[in-house]
Order: sequence, then C-alpha cells, then structure tokens
Amino acid sequence: MWNAIKSAMLLLSFSTFLFTTAHKETNNCSPINHMNTTKCKQLITLGAEFGWNINNETHIDIVFSIPTADDAPKWVAWGVNPGRPQMIGTRAIIGISQPNGTLKVSRYNITSDTKLGCRLKPLQDSENFEDVVVQNMRGDVNATSGYMSISATLIWRPDSAAYHVEKLNHVWQVGYELADDVPLGPLKHRMALQNVDSTETINLNNGKGITIGHRRHHIRTVHGILNIVGWGTLLPFGVIMARYFRRYPFSCPQWFFCHISCQIVGYLLGTAGWAIGIWLGHASKDYHFHTHNMLAMFIFAFTTLQMIALRLRPTPTDDYRKYWDMYHHFLGYALLAVIIVNIFHGIAILKPNKTWLWAYIGILAAFASIALGLEIYTWFKFIFKTRERKKEALQLASTPSLGPSILLAGNSAKFLLSSRNSPALLFSCFSSDLIFIFHSS
Repeated sequence: MWNAIKSAMLLLSFSTFLFTTAHKETNNCSPINHMNTTKCKQLITLGAEFGWNINNETHIDIVFSIPTADDAPKWVAWGVNPGRPQMIGTRAIIGISQPNGTLKVSRYNITSDTKLGCRLKPLQDSENFEDVVVQNMRGDVNATSGYMSISATLIWRPDSAAYHVEKLNHVWQVGYELADDVPLGPLKHRMALQNVDSTETINLNNGKGITIGHRRHHIRTVHGILNIVGWGTLLPFGVIMARYFRRYPFSCPQWFFCHISCQIVGYLLGTAGWAIGIWLGHASKDYHFHTHNMLAMFIFAFTTLQMIALRLRPTPTDDYRKYWDMYHHFLGYALLAVIIVNIFHGIAILKPNKTWLWAYIGILAAFASIALGLEIYTWFKFIFKTRERKKEALQLASTPSLGPSILLAGNSAKFLLSSRNSPALLFSCFSSDLIFIFHSS
C-alpha cells in the first residue's frame, strides 16, 4: 500500500509540474508593439498579453493583445479601476472591430448599469476620465501574426491614491457580439471562468500580480489535477489489474493488493478534488456549472458505494456472489465512462492550455492500448485453449472405456470420474475454465 501511495504522489507531482507550466510569465511581447514596451507578461486568462513602459510614477504606456487564431473577437477591452480589481467602476479602453477590418478604439465608463443589461456608451473624443487621462489610443489587427491589440498612454494626477505603479488594478476582456446599430457597440461578453477571472492587481515594477481570480485559478488547477490523477488515472489502472491479472489471461497472486491499492489511493485523491470543487462552487456567485456538479455528485456517491464493497462483499461461497460480481463490474465500468466524460467537461470549463487536454488524451490512449492488447491476447489464448480441449475431448471420445466418463479440464486440474452400466451419452460444454465431456462406449 505504501509503495502505491508513493507512486501516486510522484504521479501527482509530475502532473502538477506538467499542467502548471502553461501559466509562467514571459518577457516576449506580442508582434504588435507600437509603443515599444520593454516589459511584458502573459496574463492568466484568455491568452492575453500585457506590455508596458513606466515613463514616471504617473505616466505609463500600455499595449494589450489578444490572439485571434482560434476565434476572432468582435471587441477587446482593457482598463484600470481606482477601487478594486473588478468590472464595475473600470475606466476602459475598448477596441471594436469594424467592417473594413480595422479596430476603432474609444473610452468607456463601466458602471453598475452594465450588469443590468444597459448598453455601453463611449465618451466623446474631446472627453476624458475624471481621474486619469488616456491619450494616443490605437487599435491594430495583424492577420499574419494572429493578434488584435489596443495601445494607449495613461497619465494620472501625482496626488492620486487610486493609481500607482506598484499597485494598479487592471481589468481585461474580450467579446464576440456587437450591436447591429451604428456606431457599432460592444454587447455582453461570455460568462466563462476565464472571462470572470480577468482581473488583477499588478506591480508594474516587477510584473507580479495577484487577485481573487489568481487564487481561485490555482485552486481550480489543484482540483483538476487531483481528479485527473485520482478518478481518471488510478481507478482505470486498478480496473485493468482486476480484469487481466486476476486469473485469466495472467494469474498474478498480488492482483488484489494492486487493485485495492489503486482504488483506495485514487478514491482518496478524487475525494479531495471533489471536496475542493464543492468549496469552489459555494465560493463563487458569478457562475454555476450544473452538469459538472451533478456528474461529480454521481461519481462520488457511487465510488463510495464501490469502496464499501471492501467490507461488505459476500464470500465466494455465497449463493448470490455471482450477482454481486455482475453488479460490481457493471457499476465500475459505468463509473469509468462518467468519470471520463466529466473530466473532459471540466477541462472545457477551465479552458486551460492545450497541455491539459492532450495530456489526458494521452493517458486514455495509453490505457486503451494496454486494454486492447490484453483483450486481444485474452481471446487468442481462449480460442487456442478451446481448440486444444476439443482435440483432447475427441481423442478421449474415440478411446474405449468401461463406462461413462466425465472429464473436467480446467487451468490447473483434470478429474476423470467413471461408472459402469450407464446409457451412451456424449456432451461437450466449453468455457474459459471448465469443459465437461460425457461419453460411454
């Protein structure tokens, strides 16, 4: 058991490294950099990149870029908030895609009316924000590099307590819908996790940023890794051990120990991930994922029922043991199918780097290859042994004897029972473990 736990911890550590490398900061700016910014970082959501220069304590240049390779946005936005890192109260710069392929940039005040569904209205070109001046606005679309960007210069008052290069609340967003009237206006963005978490308090001197969205993002990462390793990796491996190493085609004396070790460790890790998911669901008021939650409840309830089988399973001599085995196997396979579906559903919700998706596809492909290979070997072995037993049966049937004989040919023993004065009878019954042959001369 201890070796299984150590192996699971090593796998978890490797998975954590693999899945978290996608969010490291980078010093490489996007190809669109008209402000010649020297400091850049990849933001934690939406694939966004943020570059800046600090001219002095009250004067900065910024470039905000969004990749457009997968799905071209209709509008992109970046802004600063004097109060908190949130949408309401943000002084935003929004670039709106035009029919001619250009990007028109305007200033917007994001008020509480926005949450009520009210349309955003841009400030006039001659207007500016009360507490921060935005100049040199520019929008660019580069189809070759696959980026859309907005850039500007921000200047705030020297005595401003709301804005500071060491603690600047900034918000970013993308949208895929525009109002049909003229001028074109941005409509509500999606309510996916990455959209909701697109806020940060950043220190422009070193590029480090933190906010609630960052903390929850890391907690969600832990939640996903625990469930992928626990539910999605160790449980299927334990099932393979039970199916192919219990008795046929391979007889491994330690199969039960390996099986329950994988199931127990996988259950503990999966349950920890499930509990974190429950906490995340209660901690958030902005989004709910009902399908993901329902499937998670189903998985936890029935894996718990499977684990209870360690203490409550019937003995091999009980009359109803074969029915219990059928139930146990059917529920186990059904759980694996639901677990795989829910893991892919969770990856779709989190929308991490493609590393997550391809890593789990690789894990499933490895398991599928192993299971398919063992299944093919099992059937070849079964067919070969069946033919051998048929030959033995025919040879025995053609050999005169004193009376009816019964041959039970199993994996490990053959028993021959004979008696006299019985009517002639020949019957063959083939199975993976037992063949009955009745014959008389």
